[in-house]
Amino acid sequence: MGTTISMREKLFFSGGLLGQNILYSFMSTYILFFYTDLLGISATTASAILVVASIFDACLDPLMGMITDKTRTRWGKFRPYLLFAPGLIAAATVLCFWDIGGSSTTTLVFATVSYLLWGMLYTVCDTPLWALSSVISKDPNERTLLVTLGKIGGMIGAVAITVGGIQLLLAFGGERDTHAYLYSAMIIAVIAAISIFLAGFHTKERVAPPAEQIPFRRNLQTIYKNKPLLTLLSALLIVNLVIGIRQSIQLYYVVYVWGDSSYISQLGMSLVVGMLLGMIVTPKLLRVFSHKRVFIISCILGSLSCLVPYFKGDGNITFTLVLFAVSFFFSGVTTIVSTSMLLDTIDYSEWKLGFRGEGIVFSTHTFITKFSGAVSKLIIGASLGLLNYIENQPATANLQQGLSFVMFVLPALCFVIAIIPILFYTLSNSQRNQMLIELETHRRSV
Repeated sequence: MGTTISMREKLFFSGGLLGQNILYSFMSTYILFFYTDLLGISATTASAILVVASIFDACLDPLMGMITDKTRTRWGKFRPYLLFAPGLIAAATVLCFWDIGGSSTTTLVFATVSYLLWGMLYTVCDTPLWALSSVISKDPNERTLLVTLGKIGGMIGAVAITVGGIQLLLAFGGERDTHAYLYSAMIIAVIAAISIFLAGFHTKERVAPPAEQIPFRRNLQTIYKNKPLLTLLSALLIVNLVIGIRQSIQLYYVVYVWGDSSYISQLGMSLVVGMLLGMIVTPKLLRVFSHKRVFIISCILGSLSCLVPYFKGDGNITFTLVLFAVSFFFSGVTTIVSTSMLLDTIDYSEWKLGFRGEGIVFSTHTFITKFSGAVSKLIIGASLGLLNYIENQPATANLQQGLSFVMFVLPALCFVIAIIPILFYTLSNSQRNQMLIELETHRRSV
C-alpha cells in the first residue's frame, strides 16, 4: 500500500474543499445577518427558515450517499458530480443574497425557496467531494494525509471569509448595503465553482467499487450495523456545535460587544492560526496516541480554553483573541481525528459487511454537519429572541452578557458533552491494523 496520490491531486483536492468552504462559511457567517438586518426579517423567522431548510437538506444526504454508491460512469462514482454541479450551486448562492425588493411576504418566500435550493445543490457537491477521499488511495496513512490537507484547505477557505469577507463587503458599500452582499456572493460563487470543478477534473478514484450493485436496503446496514460509526456520529453532532455556534454568533458579537465589525478580521486570524496548527500536529499525535485518546483530551482542553476568556477576559480583546485561537487549536485536532476515524469506519464496513458504502458513510457525516448547523442556528435564533435582540439598536448590558455566554460557555459545554459518546468507540489501533491486513488479503484473493 504505497503512496499513490500525486502532489497535483493533493493540491486540487485541497483547493476543492477550499472553494466549498468559502461558500459554506460565507453563507454561515452572513446569511442570518443579511436576513435580519438587511431584509428586515425577524430573528425568530429568519432562524426558522435556516433551521427547517437545513434539516430538510440534511435528510437528503443519506439519499445522495446511496445514489453515489450506485453511480457507475467512466469518470467514477463521485467525480461526475464535481464536474457538473458546481455551476448550479454558484447560481443558487447568488440568489440567496439577492434582495428582490418586493413585499415582506414576497421577500420571505423568495428567501425560503432560494435557501432550500442552495442546500440541496450544496449536498450534490459536498457528499461526493468528501467521499472521494476514501477511494483515492488504499493506504490509510495517505488518506489521513489527504484528509488533513483537505481540512487545511477548507479551513483556509473558511478563514478567507472570516478575515476577508467583511473587507469584500466594505469594498462594495459595507455590511449595511444589500448590493455589497450580492456582488460579494457573485465573486465567491465563481471562485468556489471553479475550485470544485478542478478537484473533480484532476483527481482519480483508485479503489474500485464492487461489481455487485448493493441494494438501498442492504446499503443502510453500513449505518445501523456499524457501531464505531454510530458512536462517532453522535460525538460529531455535538462537537460540531462549537464551530457552528461561533460562526453564527461572531458577527453579532463583534458588532454589539466589541463595537466594531472590523474585529471580525482579527477573530478570523485567531481562528486560522489555531485551527491550522491543530490540524498540522494531529497526524503526528495519531502516530503516538490512539484516536480516541487524542479526541477526548482535545475536548477537555478545548472546553477549558473556551471558559477562561468568559470568566477572566475582563474586556481585554487581545487576551480573548489568544484564548480563542487556543480553543480552535483543539477544534482543529478533533476535526482531523474524527475524519480519520470516519475513514476507518468505512474499512470496518467492508470488513464486517463485505462492502464499503463510502457514499452513504460520508453522507451521514455531511448529514450530521448540516443537522448540527441547523441546531446551531436554532440556538442562535432562540438566544437572540431571549435576549430581546433588535437590529441596529444600541447594545444593552444584558445583550452583551448574553452574546458572551453564547460565544464562550455554550461551546465549552459542547466540548465536554461530545466526550460521552466517544467513550463507546470500540475500534482500537491494534484492531484497525489487523482489520486492514485481513482486508488486503481478501482483496488479493478475489
